[in-house]
Amino acid sequence: MDPRPYDALFLVSFGGPEKTEDVVPFLQNVTTGKNIPVERLEEVGEHYYSFGGKSPINDQNRALLAALREDFAANGLDLPVYWGNRNWDPYFREAVEQMKADGVQRAICFVTSAYSSYSGCRQYRENLFEASAGTGVELDRLRHGFNHPGFVGPFAEALEEALASAPEGTHVVFVTHSIPDTMDAASGGPGEHAYVRQHLSVAEEVAKRAGAGSWDLAFCSRSGPPTMPWLEPDVNDRLRELSTEGVESVVVVPIGFVSDHMEVVFDLDTEAAATAEELGLRYVRVATPGTHPDFVAMVRELVLERAAVERGEDVERPAVGALPPCWDVCAVDCCANPRADLPTIS
Repeated sequence: MDPRPYDALFLVSFGGPEKTEDVVPFLQNVTTGKNIPVERLEEVGEHYYSFGGKSPINDQNRALLAALREDFAANGLDLPVYWGNRNWDPYFREAVEQMKADGVQRAICFVTSAYSSYSGCRQYRENLFEASAGTGVELDRLRHGFNHPGFVGPFAEALEEALASAPEGTHVVFVTHSIPDTMDAASGGPGEHAYVRQHLSVAEEVAKRAGAGSWDLAFCSRSGPPTMPWLEPDVNDRLRELSTEGVESVVVVPIGFVSDHMEVVFDLDTEAAATAEELGLRYVRVATPGTHPDFVAMVRELVLERAAVERGEDVERPAVGALPPCWDVCAVDCCANPRADLPTIS
């Protein structure tokens, strides 16, 4: 339980509004630099207004924060845990300033995004560089945990349970956040398409462990201009295709998400569920890892793994599926920023 050279863990997340009046300012933060009219943001905000203007993500991060602190204490890991968001309070800079005030010199960041992409990794690293500039607090990022047993296991467990009570012929649809085709191509490096490859590897491993028959990968939460190609098929379109193919039962697995935040409770539990009902499809959505004990333990294991690496020690790097463990330090051209070359951590 030696975390040296790190003296803190930084839980890094997206953030979300807490009440109705937060929604538009939050969306303005998310879309900074894109000059999107307030009227359009109000339209997008309907997703949040239908839930009282409150995203579930902050409460989920508070629960994860508490679970991490409890796990660390129970396992003798003496490491304080801080939390900060990209787009809403508590912001990255606030968290880093608190670390500085507490005497933290070097923190390791756990980003609540398990896969490689610009929006899921490099953009966070850019924001964290900006937030820590001039503070004297050094930040590193933990490797992506998409193929760590602590991430894959909870999904496989939940899917196996769902399939146990599902009728024969049930089709499994793995779902993740859609991104532009060009962002996928740049993920992991030019032409690497790491985002899709990583998801397919996880889906294959989860399906195998759970004993799934037929399965495929679909996407949700597409945004941006219709002229820009994004990863497809959309989950609603895929449900319609499956219905025409004679499928009568589906289980949806949100493998792109670590918790049940807005993309899950709206895009899957609301929109996709409504599509399935319209089609007469039996529809079940399994849980995300959230605060599953194996997922929480994974964070601790990744912290200790990276600390040992930084100390120059040999260390086991658990990974399951077809891909090796992800890299600790990103290459310069990994998940390139399509608009500007900005400095990053790690």
